[in-house]
Amino acid sequence: VAADGGTESSALVDDNGSEEDYSYEELCQATPRYLQPGGEQLAINELISDGSIVYAEALWDHVTMDDQELGFKAGDVIRVLEASNKDWWWGRNEDKEAWFPASFVRLRVNQEEVPENCSSIQDEEQDADTSKHRQKIAENKDQMRTNVIQEIMNTERVYIKHLKDICEGYIRQCRKHTGMFTTAQLSTIFGNIEDIYKFQRKFLKDLEKQYNKEEPHLSKIGSCFLQHQEGFAIYSEYCNNHPSACIELSNLMKQGKYRHFFEACRLLQQMIDIAIDGFLLTPVQKICKYPLQLAELLKYTTQEHSDYNNIKAAYEAMKNVACLINERKRRLESIDKIACWQVSIVGWEGPDVLARSSELIHSGELTKISKQGKSQQRTFFLFDHQLVFCKKDLLRRDILYYKDRIDMDEMEIVDTEDGRDKDFNINVKNAFKIINRATEEIHLFCAKKQEDKKKWMEACKNERRRVQEDKEMGMEISENQKEQAMQNARKSRHGKIKGVSYNGCPVPPPHQSLHPIHQRHITVPTSIPQQQVFALAEPKRKPSLFWHTFNKLTPFKK
Repeated sequence: VAADGGTESSALVDDNGSEEDYSYEELCQATPRYLQPGGEQLAINELISDGSIVYAEALWDHVTMDDQELGFKAGDVIRVLEASNKDWWWGRNEDKEAWFPASFVRLRVNQEEVPENCSSIQDEEQDADTSKHRQKIAENKDQMRTNVIQEIMNTERVYIKHLKDICEGYIRQCRKHTGMFTTAQLSTIFGNIEDIYKFQRKFLKDLEKQYNKEEPHLSKIGSCFLQHQEGFAIYSEYCNNHPSACIELSNLMKQGKYRHFFEACRLLQQMIDIAIDGFLLTPVQKICKYPLQLAELLKYTTQEHSDYNNIKAAYEAMKNVACLINERKRRLESIDKIACWQVSIVGWEGPDVLARSSELIHSGELTKISKQGKSQQRTFFLFDHQLVFCKKDLLRRDILYYKDRIDMDEMEIVDTEDGRDKDFNINVKNAFKIINRATEEIHLFCAKKQEDKKKWMEACKNERRRVQEDKEMGMEISENQKEQAMQNARKSRHGKIKGVSYNGCPVPPPHQSLHPIHQRHITVPTSIPQQQVFALAEPKRKPSLFWHTFNKLTPFKK
């Protein structure tokens, strides 16, 4: 990689010929530390060590089939408990603590809540204190609005710098090396990011015009989002292409010359120490960050503020844009997890799950009762269109054997009262039935608890609703993407792909490197099936005559 001959300004030149020079040093001086590389992680750890409560908001859904990872939906609030690892943080959502990818969340600008109202005061002296208190709250709210406005402006400037680095640092150099990259490869890796760069420069220019530098809380930026809301649609193309970009980049990175080339590009452009896949993830994060920023801005904007209505409309507009992109991304991420799950199942029969399904809706253990009254403990996985059930290994409970599946398209869910069931002529508790409307075949299931039964009943209703929504939205995953997900899963199972995830998500850190207090939480990397992980984790033992004889017994030959 060689630098261009002429001296070129690092300024961002817009279509009207004006320019705004944003050198990285100037951005760092004007930007809060938590927005600088590695600064967010340091800031969070300092807050946590000081005893402060730190909250983050989910940019998009985190789909996981791993108990050691924290699943959540876009907009969910997560309490961050530890951020010592740069890729994966430890946090709590509702009543569960687990790992979650740091790139999937946005740190709240204002960590402390502002009281909405004051308690009623009786005497005049207390009224005077209340007046001062309300004035202080108003001032505090202005400061919090200032914080959010400044975060929007600062992140926008840093984002423009990243886009500039990608276009000038990577794409320009790649085009010079026709022997290394074809036009099709560059189109797959970078998508329409140059169009996004051009659009974002115009957007930032209009944003700067509405920004009140002296009194930031008086800034009226809502109209900028409304004015450019149709332009944000270009992100849909980029986000849909992003999984393919990750695959193409992953294949190239297996060769040393490409790893060295991209690193040389980064150093020549004087870019921050982030790998190219991290830069390419930035636009996907950005479009999902806008509604969260606007929601926080709306929270600290009074209804009397002249920008209130525009901010509210902008929030709704950006939320709709992000929702469509998030749903698509979530499904693509989901099919990868489902593929990895399927290849870990022993004795799989019939078509792949992805042939008809693209989302796991619910899972858990149920007792399946046959017409003869025989009870079978099974682990069930409810996907859109089908219910798959497996049997756990007698000794190794982490191993699942495929048993069968039920087509949910022709099924009806029926609640069953506790007591003697007339169809099966046995006493049941916490039971429900799935009945085939065409053949009238009945499947009877019993849950351990009443609340488990309710969750399953609700999940079955959700399955029907989601199938209908997918049909209305035209949500389809291409056969090529499904096939690619299965290929990646099979390669991963055989150890050919190590530490590489389909959607660019990093592998959770091994538990050995954790803080001692968290070493009890075993982390299972999503890219390696559970059977392999547990096999690697088990210490080697000397052969035992007892186990040799035990394994010969007929019930355990399987």
